[in-house]
Amino acid sequence: MLVVEKNNLSYEIERMVKEYGSDRQSLLQILQAVQKKYKHISDFAQQEIARMMNIHPVEVYSVISFYSFLSTEPKGRNIVRLCKTIACDMAGKDAVETAVKRELGISFGETTIDQRVSLEYTNCLGMCDEGPAMLINEKVYTHLNPEMAVNILNEIK
Repeated sequence: MLVVEKNNLSYEIERMVKEYGSDRQSLLQILQAVQKKYKHISDFAQQEIARMMNIHPVEVYSVISFYSFLSTEPKGRNIVRLCKTIACDMAGKDAVETAVKRELGISFGETTIDQRVSLEYTNCLGMCDEGPAMLINEKVYTHLNPEMAVNILNEIK
């Protein structure tokens, strides 16, 4: 990471700490803000957050590793999460999963070469009665079938 990029990141984290506060209860909000802006939380960002909040870096990492929507690895501009609960399985998730992988040309846990889309599973979206369900960034799609899922992906690609 270049010095200028590190300085910009430090400045952004400092701004976020001022906005959300430096007490432990603000840690998750700060991590979410960093994730949203940079598409991941780098080692450097973790160190800076820990330093500015006066906590140990292990505490920062433990929160990141606990929450599946936070990541230390870069993600695509759009994150597609498909619910993998048994309710979505029973509602036809497998056909949606196959169509999504075919359309994007990647498997779950991967990001497209152009960094536009990351594909992930999620344990539950809370839409068990409306499955199969998929979350793209912050928007939930329900009652999916393969054709609907592909049409939605074409809108974000």
